[in-house]
Amino acid sequence: MLGFSSADAQDFAAQRARMVAEVEAMYAETRSETGLAAMSPAVRKAMGKVERHRLVPSSETSRAYRNHPLPIGGGQTISQPYIVALSTDLLNPKPGDEILEVGTGSGYQAAVLAEIVSRVYSIEIIESLGKTAAKRLEQLGYGNVEVRIGDGYAGWPEKAPFDGIVVTAAAPRVPQALVDQLKPGGRMVIPVGGAGDIQYLKLLTKRADGGVDEKRVLPVRFVPLVPGK
Repeated sequence: MLGFSSADAQDFAAQRARMVAEVEAMYAETRSETGLAAMSPAVRKAMGKVERHRLVPSSETSRAYRNHPLPIGGGQTISQPYIVALSTDLLNPKPGDEILEVGTGSGYQAAVLAEIVSRVYSIEIIESLGKTAAKRLEQLGYGNVEVRIGDGYAGWPEKAPFDGIVVTAAAPRVPQALVDQLKPGGRMVIPVGGAGDIQYLKLLTKRADGGVDEKRVLPVRFVPLVPGK
């Protein structure tokens, strides 16, 4: 774990506050598309608290609070803070919720969720990323996050059903296994689009009859969701 001085901590806190302000401004700019004019208080508090600089490679520490994606190794990226906040808000998470995250990456999205909900189950197919994220999350005190190495397309049936599911990489279509693992009334936020296609962030809400209502939110650009062998 990197050691930071108290002066560093103050500087990172100031950078984090600026990042939150930039994310809030983007909410206002995109409200006609997303239906959200501002971050919810819970999401704003989480974004202002999670130490993103501790969840990125040391080579990216100086850029940790810029409102854009960053490389984290393995051909993967950590999502733009605005997208992390928006995805979290679209889930409409509650304190008692159990959330499945597909694509642990750096652990940042899991940490933001962990500030709000009861439990986060996170799946990562790239073993080195998953193990690094799990270690960092543990060091930061997120005991309510469980990371597993596995195929995100299959979800985590042993822990289902979930109040919400967030997918942090683009799938060519919505995996049926994830729909099956969502509670009635639960929400899924997922970028959808194949290679070369325009991707859209979608919000799915599961109906009592097992079907889903689907809303296209925003055009986005995510790395592809890697299927298992």
